[in-house]
Amino acid sequence: MTAERKYQQCSISVMDTIADPDILFDAKGVSNYYYDFQDAYRKHVHTGKDAEDRLVEIVQTIKDAGKGKEYDCIMGLSGGVDSTYIALLAKQLGLRPLAVHFDNGWNSELAVKNIENIVAKLGFDLFTYVINWEEFRDLQIAYLKASVVDIEAITDHAIFATLYRIAGQKNIKYILSGTNVQTENTLPKSWIHSKADHINIKSIHKAFGKVKLKTFPFMDAKVKRYYQQTKGVTSFSLLNYVDYNKQAVKNIIQQELNWRDYGGKHYESIWTRFYQGYILPEKFKIDKRKAHLSDLIFSEQITKEQALEELAKPIYDAEQLSTDYEFVLKKLGLSRTDFENIMQTPPRSHFDFDYEMPIDKRYPLLKPIKKIYRTIFPPK
Repeated sequence: MTAERKYQQCSISVMDTIADPDILFDAKGVSNYYYDFQDAYRKHVHTGKDAEDRLVEIVQTIKDAGKGKEYDCIMGLSGGVDSTYIALLAKQLGLRPLAVHFDNGWNSELAVKNIENIVAKLGFDLFTYVINWEEFRDLQIAYLKASVVDIEAITDHAIFATLYRIAGQKNIKYILSGTNVQTENTLPKSWIHSKADHINIKSIHKAFGKVKLKTFPFMDAKVKRYYQQTKGVTSFSLLNYVDYNKQAVKNIIQQELNWRDYGGKHYESIWTRFYQGYILPEKFKIDKRKAHLSDLIFSEQITKEQALEELAKPIYDAEQLSTDYEFVLKKLGLSRTDFENIMQTPPRSHFDFDYEMPIDKRYPLLKPIKKIYRTIFPPK
């Protein structure tokens, strides 16, 4: 039996041995997450004249690809900060996106109002993909019963699949993505599972699901290759080319689009608010605020002292939790006893179920064959 690790917090951020038992520290007490952020920032974030020049070039490429078409790009619109700012930037840059909203049945009323304001003020077309609720509810319950950590993987997978499929159908080459280094680079591997792993979703549902998944938008490797290689669909992280300060952006979209704050990252969804505010900390001992706040520290948007003050606040307003608890159980059709039994079931790894292996592991001879091929036929 190994001795319990002594508690330690990063000397720069609020990541600690509770958030990630495998966290690493250097001699100065700086965690690996700081160095991971710096590395990602150097590789993916563009600033100053370089950012301006690259952005002009990319925008022109998108416009050229969209000539003669109804839309030159496509974007997901949740009503959250990231996607809302992407929509505003797209308008300012003269792009013509099709906004796609994925409705999994958990939108808050505020999210619906924010989305309505955004598309109305920007003059964008909105396509709402409404997933079959009985299928999605059954899939969520299966994930709850499986006791795996990344229950949000099914929503992320479906959004990803829906965007690619609509882009392919409408011959749109570019997806504007809200992913960015500045505010969402830090994420322990133990908190998540691959969003693209359709095999894991099917395996968990097979073990605990009851409703046949007839319409859920799966995105397997073959389909992804078709849209990316044959159709040429490419995702572009616009926020890595602009000065992305979270609070400044909130002020801008509030002023320009009458956007209203949800009070938490991705809290435009009632389910996400309940998942991050109750299920994760209660069952998995995960406080996602530590990762979000650490990124803001790393990108010099807040101080560590400010982050600690935020962490000292309750993760969930007690009155809101009580309301959400009753609402979530009723919507899922679970009794309080059923849900509490689920919460008390020990966590399991996603890898306890079938999962998609990387192509080099599925086909171990592929890598050396490719190496030989490149030696004989070097790229010109």
